[in-house]
Formats: sequence, C-alpha cells, structure tokens
Amino acid sequence: MSLLTRYCRECEQDRAFDQPHDGQGCCPDAIDGDCLEWACTECGAALLIGLPGPMANLGSLRGVA
Repeated sequence: MSLLTRYCRECEQDRAFDQPHDGQGCCPDAIDGDCLEWACTECGAALLIGLPGPMANLGSLRGVA
C-alpha cells in the first residue's frame, strides 16, 4: 500500500492519502499505469497529483468569469 501525507481540504489538516487502485498492478485510468488519484484515509476526499500541462493550472482559474 502506498501512503502519502498531504493537507486535506475537507479535514482541514494533514492526513494520510492512499491510492484506490493500489494492488491492482496498474491504474485503469492511466495509459502508463502511473495513477494520479489519491484518497484521504479519514474522509475519502480526492486528491490528484501530477496532472499534465494545462490541467495542472485549472485550480488557479477559480473565480475567473
């Protein structure tokens, strides 16, 4: 099991995150098998890490009309 500690916006504190596809050998949603999906082990909130190119900047567009 892969675990990673990151800030969870839902829990409002650092939490452990794991990958929901861990143990299946590869991520069914990724061509190269490198899963970008992580889930908070406390509340289940999703976290995407390593988005390519323009998708990585979508969070900075919040509030833009």
